[in-house]
Amino acid sequence: MFSNGNATIFVSDMDRSVNFYTKVLGLQLIQRFGNHWASAAAGKLAIGLHTASNENPAGRNGSTVIGLELTGDIDDSVATLKQKGVRFRGAVSQDNAGKIAYFEDPDGNLLYMIHPKQWNREASPEHAYQSR
Repeated sequence: MFSNGNATIFVSDMDRSVNFYTKVLGLQLIQRFGNHWASAAAGKLAIGLHTASNENPAGRNGSTVIGLELTGDIDDSVATLKQKGVRFRGAVSQDNAGKIAYFEDPDGNLLYMIHPKQWNREASPEHAYQSR
């Protein structure tokens, strides 16, 4: 039924947002239509950037959270992004899913990076996660 999709974020400044998602985070720019729309990809996840309006303002806190899965060390990734001026919300935390760090795009939209624990299907439910 569906062939593709994206998570759309409303942004106040298209150039600044495209720069953030591509240059700072390293996502691949898929398409751009002036200051109206752009699409960037992180693996199979597509993030649509759309110019904000009165009906869809930029940076509405809590309305959208996008997660990006890491392959490398989370502490190294946090340090690299902090050097590039990325604002983080709190420290790296650990839960049953893995290590997580929350951060903001230039409009205050919330994203997080996660270094997930590997799922072990053979383990009992209380020991289902194992560190990578």
